[in-house]
Amino acid sequence: MKKIIFLITTLAILMAAATAQAGVRVPFGPGEKLTYEIHWTFIHAGDAILEVMPDTEMNGVPARHFKATAKTVPWVDKIYKVRDTLEAWTDMDVNYALRYKKDQNEGTYHKNVDLIFDKDTNQSLRYVRGELKHTLEQPLNVFDPMSILYSFRKQILYKTMEFGANVTDGKKSVVGEAYVAGVEDVETPMGKIRAFKVNLNTKHLSGVFKKSKDAELVVWFSADNRRIPVKVRSKVKVGHFTLELVDYQPPTEQASN
Repeated sequence: MKKIIFLITTLAILMAAATAQAGVRVPFGPGEKLTYEIHWTFIHAGDAILEVMPDTEMNGVPARHFKATAKTVPWVDKIYKVRDTLEAWTDMDVNYALRYKKDQNEGTYHKNVDLIFDKDTNQSLRYVRGELKHTLEQPLNVFDPMSILYSFRKQILYKTMEFGANVTDGKKSVVGEAYVAGVEDVETPMGKIRAFKVNLNTKHLSGVFKKSKDAELVVWFSADNRRIPVKVRSKVKVGHFTLELVDYQPPTEQASN
């Protein structure tokens, strides 16, 4: 249970989109809420929520706001309590990141990261506990480990599709790569869902993925115009981790360009 939110961040950091498409109508909007159960092997160890928050502004620029939270279940709290929050802001078309915040509270470990993207200089500034730690040159359009997920959901998927996009955590930038293997029915707590199976490349991931010879990360996205991530499965040397959708709340506000 070292970092239960890694399933969200690793999903996102390898999530790659085709080239940015200004003006494309997004399949999500403020009020959308996705609720997941996180399992280690067959044990329900935690829960996670992905939300689209009300549209806002970032430095006077209209912005979309996304939020993810993850926590361990009560019995795990007694062993290793996790309360993590991620937030991301992008332009309204979700073509590039504006800001990314991470608040980690895992056992006795606590860390706050604030990643700010300067579009005028194409740089990112990474602050840890309020102190500037990294300044990094970035590509013209780059995503943080969370907003890339929502950028991906803009894409029209099809079997054999390959894609890539720039992703950064503020310490390094990589090109995430993925491949659409096909369409299949996925059993979830919400019932059987027709979904695209997407294989994600783990070569840029560190930690347990790097140490696992046969590591894999697979995500299933609903085969409809919402493209909801309904299931995530990872295989690493310490076992299998699965994230399954257990509840979906549609946007309360109509998505716009």
